[in-house]
Amino acid sequence: MASVSAVLPKLFRWAFTVLVGLTAFAGFVICVVMLINPHLPQGTHVGPHDVDFLGQPGSVEFRPANGDFDFLATAFRGDITLFVGKAGALIELVKHYGLPFLLLKLIFFTAVFELLRRLFRNVGRGESFNQGTVRLVQILAGVLIAFSFILSFAAGLFAHAVFNYFAHNAVITISGSTIHLPQAHHGAFPGGAGFHFDSALFFSGLLVLALSEVFRQGVALKRENELTI
Repeated sequence: MASVSAVLPKLFRWAFTVLVGLTAFAGFVICVVMLINPHLPQGTHVGPHDVDFLGQPGSVEFRPANGDFDFLATAFRGDITLFVGKAGALIELVKHYGLPFLLLKLIFFTAVFELLRRLFRNVGRGESFNQGTVRLVQILAGVLIAFSFILSFAAGLFAHAVFNYFAHNAVITISGSTIHLPQAHHGAFPGGAGFHFDSALFFSGLLVLALSEVFRQGVALKRENELTI
């Protein structure tokens, strides 16, 4: 049993080392794509492809039109259609808002995995209760809390931009009746998708912050016992 507990910190440390490498590489790829800023070649045509939507047959198609692209999706045997004109702009929007949002998430995961790697390195060395470990736990809590705000705001920007685009360019038809989406409204957090205090990431940060205080007091008690001896 003792041998297993001694091996686990090493396994976790190497696992998080691999995850740090993978997320950092993925972030590098996203940065390269953002710098290159690729565009769809003229004449790109995808579909129509059959899809399953809530158990009902449908289709999706992406086709060139008037120097741009149109997107058409149907569901429930054609009773519901979604037509998006100038769909090439949607791809540009995803590049300008979606890729930075994805990059932020990769930076977050890289930071968390690196902090966990260092924590398990200290555990493997038998340094669970020292000032360095306490500082790592405190930094981890700070990263979780900070990114709960940052990612929430970035997600709000992305959601608002996409919804606003669909409100201007998407036409939804249900059984022959055309429906237009309402205009998005700006607020402190665009699209109403701002920060929510019931965020799991935010509460995880608070929990880790509380644990860091437990570690800090454990270090203080350890020092007192050493001085007493």
